[in-house]
Amino acid sequence: MLTVESIDKSYGHFRAVSDVSFELAKGQVVGLLGPNGAGKTTSIRMMTGFFPPDRGSIRVNGHDTVEASAQARHSLGYLPENAPLYPEMSVDGLLRFRARLYGLSRGQASSAIAHAADRCALRDVLHRRIGQLSKGYRQRVGLAAAILHNPPVLVLDEPANGLDPTQITQMRSLIAELAIDRTVLVSSHILAEVERTCSRVLIMIRGRLRADGDPKVLTSRHVKAATATVVEVSHVSDASVLARVLGALPGVASVQPLTTLGRTTGARILGTSASDPAPGLIAASIASAGLELVAINPERPTLESVFLDLLESEAA
Repeated sequence: MLTVESIDKSYGHFRAVSDVSFELAKGQVVGLLGPNGAGKTTSIRMMTGFFPPDRGSIRVNGHDTVEASAQARHSLGYLPENAPLYPEMSVDGLLRFRARLYGLSRGQASSAIAHAADRCALRDVLHRRIGQLSKGYRQRVGLAAAILHNPPVLVLDEPANGLDPTQITQMRSLIAELAIDRTVLVSSHILAEVERTCSRVLIMIRGRLRADGDPKVLTSRHVKAATATVVEVSHVSDASVLARVLGALPGVASVQPLTTLGRTTGARILGTSASDPAPGLIAASIASAGLELVAINPERPTLESVFLDLLESEAA
């Protein structure tokens, strides 16, 4: 559905994207991640036909973005980070305008607008001016405009931008629903949300693709061997006491105090690659120091761990 082959893009002497390749299939929700300046925005602009790659090719639903630009753009729905909306127009007026741009007839437009409004929960605001809407509603109007012509490929740049927690959950469900019969590429800085939403992740650093795969597989493959355990206690008047007790255990590389509202409530133990302190030993040490243990939990590697690990490796 979306094929990117060995694309490069330079601005003068600065190479923003270098030899990036991947292929996205129907039914996938794929996250595109990277720090600022990694080349994500440049890659998205090439995918959406804003400008051509210097080298390589991009095909959307089989259409080359350079040689068959009109067909490629018609096969794609795009929601930029800041949706391009006209604040003086009504929601219904904007969607009808976009429907005409997509070449939909009046009858097709009415049906498409009703469908998109239902999916994006816009029925109640269809006749309100866009400038009067909250940022979250404006984001949903932008998404409705992107799916209006039922494109097989969707590119969403920060789709949760400006949404509250309830709306983020609704957006996650909508993205999963949209991906049933199409390809969805999501660019986001909210790593936890990408981990929940996406079945595959692409990580770009300094213009190159540094990781590609299932988030769960990436966490097991890229996170360093050292592991962490979070120890919670009821209250510690002196953080150094807890650090001293836990730091004396075999297999402990470092101890990081955890605080809540200025009070020490526990510690994060980083284990050595050779061994980790056993929970029973931790509990016994806490009790012998006269402290009250609340919980001991292993820290599960996250996509954020992978991301930071790759950044560290790149810097090194």
